[in-house]
Amino acid sequence: MKIRQHRTELIRRVARLNGATQVVLALIAAGYWLVQVAEGSYYRELADHNRLRKLTIEAPRGLIVDRHGRPLVENTPSYSLLIDRSLSASLPDSVDFAARILDQPGSVLQQILESHRSTPAFQPVLLAEGLSLAQLARVKVEQLEQPEFLIEVEHLRLYRHAHQTAHVLGYLGEVTNADLGVPESPYRPGDLLGKKGLEGLYEEHLRGDTGEQVVVVDSRGQLIEEYDRVPAESGRDLQLTLDLRLQQAAAELLGERVGAIVALDPRQGEILAMVSAPSFNPNHFARRLDLAEWRELLDHPHHPLQNRALQNTYPPGSVFKVVMTLAGLDRGLIDPEGTVAYCRGYSKIYNNRYRCWRASGHGSVNLRSALKGSCNVYFHQLGQKLGIDQIASYSRMLGLGSKTGIDLSGEKSGLVPDSSWSLEARGAPWYPGETISVATGQGPILVTPLQIASLMATVANGGHIVRPHLVRGTDDSGQVPTSTRLPLAAEHLALVRDALWSVVNEPGGTGGAAAIDGLDIAGKTGTAQVITQERRLKNEDLAPENRDHAWFASFAPREDPRLVVVVFVEHGGAGSKAAAPLARTLYEQFFQAYLAHRPTDLG
Repeated sequence: MKIRQHRTELIRRVARLNGATQVVLALIAAGYWLVQVAEGSYYRELADHNRLRKLTIEAPRGLIVDRHGRPLVENTPSYSLLIDRSLSASLPDSVDFAARILDQPGSVLQQILESHRSTPAFQPVLLAEGLSLAQLARVKVEQLEQPEFLIEVEHLRLYRHAHQTAHVLGYLGEVTNADLGVPESPYRPGDLLGKKGLEGLYEEHLRGDTGEQVVVVDSRGQLIEEYDRVPAESGRDLQLTLDLRLQQAAAELLGERVGAIVALDPRQGEILAMVSAPSFNPNHFARRLDLAEWRELLDHPHHPLQNRALQNTYPPGSVFKVVMTLAGLDRGLIDPEGTVAYCRGYSKIYNNRYRCWRASGHGSVNLRSALKGSCNVYFHQLGQKLGIDQIASYSRMLGLGSKTGIDLSGEKSGLVPDSSWSLEARGAPWYPGETISVATGQGPILVTPLQIASLMATVANGGHIVRPHLVRGTDDSGQVPTSTRLPLAAEHLALVRDALWSVVNEPGGTGGAAAIDGLDIAGKTGTAQVITQERRLKNEDLAPENRDHAWFASFAPREDPRLVVVVFVEHGGAGSKAAAPLARTLYEQFFQAYLAHRPTDLG
């Protein structure tokens, strides 16, 4: 009986044990299924990450070359040192090693690591950029013993001609949170992108697509083999309309002066040179400008980051007499042959006295002699006849008061005042006496050197407004059509071109300093007052910041214009002395082939 009871109890125990075993096996099977099937891909990825490392392959930006294929911007390799703290056996020892390699105090490197305390240990930390080849070699030699150190190669922009092309090409800057927040942003923290100039405007064109390399590493982080690769795609190259030699000549001519030079082809609007001074070195931005350097640029009294050719506006001075002449001819207010004014050195209009720049006067003047000698009295009287609203209308038709549509950002529209503007902007009516000042390019009228270059191109090419542009071979969207024919009579434009030729090539012309034997240069000088003078003062007797601005706007040759040159020197004094000689030198540079009777070499 007892044997049977023990047997029954044993069977129950075996059954319970068997059930428990089945439950355990079922749990094991469920766990296996969960790990191997349901979440298998997740755990496989975790396992792969223990042995796979993803490396970014930087895509080189497109190159930028001039119209003849000469390089302006290239890419140069730069080596950076990073540390993977998860592979370091002793972080203090690693810091000491890096300090010896970089010849830096260990405390500096320690501060860098402290700033990344919240960063995961396996995420590499940047210690230094721009390693020399000697430093690179030392890291490579020691890498077996120091596996925590990584070398990263990136492509830095090299602006070959630095200050000479800075305002046109622009520079790169680190991406901001706003850049990263754009949907489907191609950027990662720390990436560089075009910020100014053509680098910024053509960012998508120049930027390539980054690639990725997946490599197998061992427990020490050493490369074993490549697992996968997505190649990087380089950015597209950009060819400009600039002529490098002419650009360099213009930059050298300005030198230490503050101002701008624009040279363009009046037939298509291709810009051959655009220089603004003072300038800056865009190569400094390629290595991440530090705060002190950035502050120095911002606090500079002459604002080197500003492109004076299109971002600064100035009174045009006597260059504006070109607009006045075309308006007077079109309205029938000028007899091209008749003498319509007598200059005794001043005008008396509306009971006010307005001076001519020549105290002794010009005597009897007509259209041609008034432009040649830049007689203010002639244009005082013409301005009185036209009135401010007609002057404004012709100014706007000729492109002043609006952007030219150049393929650079930051262009200013300038200001063309009229009676409506006065009421809206100043809350006061326009006074007739103000028109007399505007008639000679003074008062509230403001232009950019680029607008004046566009104006001279229109006169040179027979009345077509062309859009100035810097890039060849792209369908960039401009703000104005490529070419627009203005409703100006051909004979009127021919009269103006002839008068502008006399400014440079005949005795008494204010632009004689720009004359070149064998080359018909046509131009107009301009001297724009910065402050109102109660009596005539020599420019050198004024404080530097109160001295007149100097202009010279021109084109050549007269009968078949190939080049427009506008020179502006801020506080330079008389345009005939400060600006015209610079233009002469630039024409000599460009027309060497022409002067050698080989015109087919031009363009």
